Amino acid sequence: MKIKHIIPVAALVCAFATNAEIPAGYYSELNGKKDGELKTAAYNIIHSFTQISSYSALPSYFRRTDVYPESDRWWDMYSDIPLYAPSFSGLNREHSFPKSWWGGSTSVSAYVDLNHLYPSEMKANTAKSNYPLGTVSEATFDNDVVKVGYPVNGQGGGARFVFEPADEYKGDFARTYFYMVTCYQTLTWKYTYMVSQNLYPTLNPWSVQLLMQWHRDDPVSQKEIDRNEEVFSIQNNRNPFIDLPELAEYLWGSRQGESFSPGDVPVEPVGDPELIAPVRNMELQFNQVALGNSSTARLLVKGKNLTGTIHNQIWSGNSDMFTSAVERIPALQACTDDGYWLTITYRPTSLGTHESKILFEGSFPGSRSVVLKGECLPVPQLSACTALPPTDIQADSYTANWSSPDGEAIDYYVVTRTCYIGESVVTEELVSENNYLEITDFGKSDREAYSVQSESLGVRSPMSNVVFVDHSGITGVKAEEPLAVTSAEGYVRFICSAPQTGVRLYDMSGRLFRMVGDIDNNTEIAVPAGVYLVVSDSHPTPVKVIVR
Repeated sequence: MKIKHIIPVAALVCAFATNAEIPAGYYSELNGKKDGELKTAAYNIIHSFTQISSYSALPSYFRRTDVYPESDRWWDMYSDIPLYAPSFSGLNREHSFPKSWWGGSTSVSAYVDLNHLYPSEMKANTAKSNYPLGTVSEATFDNDVVKVGYPVNGQGGGARFVFEPADEYKGDFARTYFYMVTCYQTLTWKYTYMVSQNLYPTLNPWSVQLLMQWHRDDPVSQKEIDRNEEVFSIQNNRNPFIDLPELAEYLWGSRQGESFSPGDVPVEPVGDPELIAPVRNMELQFNQVALGNSSTARLLVKGKNLTGTIHNQIWSGNSDMFTSAVERIPALQACTDDGYWLTITYRPTSLGTHESKILFEGSFPGSRSVVLKGECLPVPQLSACTALPPTDIQADSYTANWSSPDGEAIDYYVVTRTCYIGESVVTEELVSENNYLEITDFGKSDREAYSVQSESLGVRSPMSNVVFVDHSGITGVKAEEPLAVTSAEGYVRFICSAPQTGVRLYDMSGRLFRMVGDIDNNTEIAVPAGVYLVVSDSHPTPVKVIVR
């Protein structure tokens, strides 16, 4: 249970400025701005940060950010099952703001952004899926900490289910989402359950109402303050909605339209040279690497009012294991809004743990050093996985399955998905921590295939066998539901286990759009772009299809 600080909203900024180590001037660019201009000013402050070295390294960072004080128990906001570090067994690396909402690309910095990544018990994480936050009216999953189920009226944004955290963590998730829609306001969203395609307000009306209520009812806790400091020491950016809780009121709440002033937050000395990033006492973790492999990390170097050149040098300890891409950084490049990204490589030549430091010197007062840490392990011997037949096959979704050899320690699985769309072939790699993966946009392809590899320490297993998934002739089409419909640009295709009679298309207002009559499997008809409901004499339950 986290310790609460119940403080009136008007007093929040002073209280948390004294409890948090906010650098002088960190939020000065917010002064005097309002609404969209204020949100973009916050975006400019937080969107550039040092990314952690790899997705597989997350558990080692969670040991700093998500373990109970004076305990090795993982601080899991999804379950109360007692699980203890350093073992990560039973847990997932959870994107609390679902990665599928931006398309799941691993090249987006949100993929490894600790400000929204948390350890989560596996079953709860699986139940959560990519559903939006919301209030559950009827639960399909309830572990006495979180619920998944049908939303109350007005919530969900079109999703079938919503995810409701415990009351003590609702504010944590709200402030996490505030951060995400600010830090990543320029992304194009694939799913818009809670967001819209704009820079401001980004959150759509129902999610504003929900998140602001949670934000007010569950004020910032010491857990969030401590975690914010740890994340800042790792990746050089902060969650402003933890430091300045009233900022949300100016963007989405009762103070919209008013100019923002951060009150007693420290103000920078005007004109003095300052190195903003990397921060003091920072560690750059490269974590575990297989012998013969290497790991790279990008370190943000950012300053204000600097002149000349910033010099860096790797020294002390195992300095021969680490290299810096350049040793001199023009101050003008470091003083831009995005700063300068310095690439550092860990290339171990022996087994064991290795540590060194990189020292920065320039026109700023004193010097700044960052600790570099990594560990080299023997090359893992991985065997091929076995791809298994898909399950839960629907017109627009299915679950890919596989098994892996017992006794092999892996970080995660990489699923190679191949989509056949007309004469085009599109291949993508998807990551899963479980031995299954739900595919939610099957309807975009005519046919698909998948194969699987396990990965450990940056080493991948041989490729598994390939499993094909077809819309037509699938054994997963149930006899009691013999009709499925898929679409491509300008037409729909019917998939049925037996001929259908009385096939009809309705528009979303319920009006009959077209009487098709009798069809066989793989019958295609041309229709305008739109959303339709399809029924037949033997399949009175409407099947929804979207034609683009």
